[in-house]
Amino acid sequence: MSSFNVSRDNSGEAWFRIGRFDVTSTVLLVALGALGAVVSTLVAGLLAALYLDPRLVLQGQVWRIITWPLTDVMTLWTLLSLVLLWYFGRDLEAQIGRRSMAALYAGMWASLTVISLAVHLVSGTGQMYGLGLIQFMVLLVWIAEYPQRPFFFGIRAWVVGAALLGLQLLLMAAAVRYADMLTLLVALLFTALLARRFGLLSSLRFLPHPKGPRTPRPARKERRVAERKASDAERIDQLLEKISDQGLHSLSAAERRELEKLRQRRQR
Repeated sequence: MSSFNVSRDNSGEAWFRIGRFDVTSTVLLVALGALGAVVSTLVAGLLAALYLDPRLVLQGQVWRIITWPLTDVMTLWTLLSLVLLWYFGRDLEAQIGRRSMAALYAGMWASLTVISLAVHLVSGTGQMYGLGLIQFMVLLVWIAEYPQRPFFFGIRAWVVGAALLGLQLLLMAAAVRYADMLTLLVALLFTALLARRFGLLSSLRFLPHPKGPRTPRPARKERRVAERKASDAERIDQLLEKISDQGLHSLSAAERRELEKLRQRRQR
């Protein structure tokens, strides 16, 4: 049997699998970010050629609009940002599916790019590179989706989110980075609207409800649910077959968590 499998579930969690490893939208983005950071660190001058600078874009270096999120310097903080993006991004992707999550990432990139270009062209300053801001926005969306989840020492997620956002804004204000502050706030608002459209942040009543033809029809939604249940059943059968052949000890910790998650979802 081939170790490379394309997912047949139109709303599922993976675009394809390499062995038993699911390659999702979040995994692809993190992998590209990590590769870009490593290459930018090893190749002298690459970061300078790819980061976003509005003045250089106006001079014709339009590729910077695309390349800025995928170039960075590989540091401990960069590695931590990638881990956090993977951890919180995969949780959101499990709720809305790979296509919607890919669209959400694209919306974050587009909003940050357009707003940064507009704001910084007026201010005359500003540079942007790496996935740090996108990771921060994903974290805040996750916190807004699960505000009561406990974080460190049992502190509620919304408290941590408010503290992190407040600290970020204070640091920007202290460094007189008002253009960056405006870019972040407007991009966060756009991201919240987009996340609501994909079915997240339903508890935030001040956000408008999605409407119009883009709302999934009941029949289509039911078909997706049925397809996902079939995919879950197939995966459960694979794990149970492995237990039957090799024993319960053959399952890794990740596979045990996956099996428990699939069982709980099947009982809903």
